[in-house]
Amino acid sequence: MIKRRKFISTTLSASAALTIPQKTFGTTKTSEHNKLLLPKQLKKGDTIGIIAPGYAITSEILKNTIHTLKRMGFKTYNTNRILGNSGYFSNTDKERVDDLNEMFNNPNIDGILCARGGYGCTRIMHLINYNLIKTNPKVLVGFSDITSLLNGIHKETGLVCFHGPVGSTLDDSYSIEKLENIIINPKESFTIKNVILSNNKLKNNSEYERYTITEGAAVGRLSGGSLTLINALIGTPHEIDFTNAIVCIEDVEEAPYRIDRMLTQLIQGETFKNAAGIVFGVFAGCDKPKTSKSFTLKEVIMDRIKPLGIPAVYGMSFGHIKNNFTFPIGIKAKLNTSTMSIQLLEKAVK
Repeated sequence: MIKRRKFISTTLSASAALTIPQKTFGTTKTSEHNKLLLPKQLKKGDTIGIIAPGYAITSEILKNTIHTLKRMGFKTYNTNRILGNSGYFSNTDKERVDDLNEMFNNPNIDGILCARGGYGCTRIMHLINYNLIKTNPKVLVGFSDITSLLNGIHKETGLVCFHGPVGSTLDDSYSIEKLENIIINPKESFTIKNVILSNNKLKNNSEYERYTITEGAAVGRLSGGSLTLINALIGTPHEIDFTNAIVCIEDVEEAPYRIDRMLTQLIQGETFKNAAGIVFGVFAGCDKPKTSKSFTLKEVIMDRIKPLGIPAVYGMSFGHIKNNFTFPIGIKAKLNTSTMSIQLLEKAVK
């Protein structure tokens, strides 16, 4: 089981990496009015830039990430900032945001993959050059702490970003296939379905149970990610507007009472109650045995979500788990609770 708190190349010519002005960029003033911006469709032979915008990574994680991407048919590139280590971060805030800005600015980089999550992305949100990203749209993939980047960049620029595996977890056929189906081999309409659970241990694990909270179908634009990071964005310029959205939520190693508290905060906010649909992934390490002094994870989710009357399911194959499908932030999709599937209604790349 992958835990967020533990979740923690080949290179191009140095002249290919363009210098990024060293300044604070902040947020754009027209973020609410940005139109949907599609990144370029990726193909075999393209170059993927690898970054670590949060926690530090080991050289072994970087090596394995490069190996996986090459096996998928990509070239790779990373700067020496990725292993700079500053406390628990991969580098200082400035160096981490410089890496992100450089990857978008470098014309030789076709897409960007985050090597891991952890913590740190919220510290650099105000330093990102959003205008640069808007004029150089590229595929950006990650999850966990990367939730803040995906939703924040989408809000500021309109760019469709991809909630999917990070480099340290992109190592199984299901995750690779689902990612490729969206960024390499896209279709006008594509249905995301759960992995088949063949492991009896997982089948009997309550955290992997698949159930309908509220029946129904819903159409809306995809948003969300880590529940912890969704809540961390509240009160910031990058707080997510859930109105008419299909909200995807997952988390890891959080006790039921903490899940309760975070869901309650969302429900008492202005827009969550106006969501079109709610999709819970697998909350790995979040359930506790039923006692007279506690609730189970399922009891918390049913208690908090069912009264909203919004079509909702629990247990889809995304989160801090081995088989982690990719969903594009900002793309219109249809949730079907009876088939427990998400149908993408438009391409996420061009």
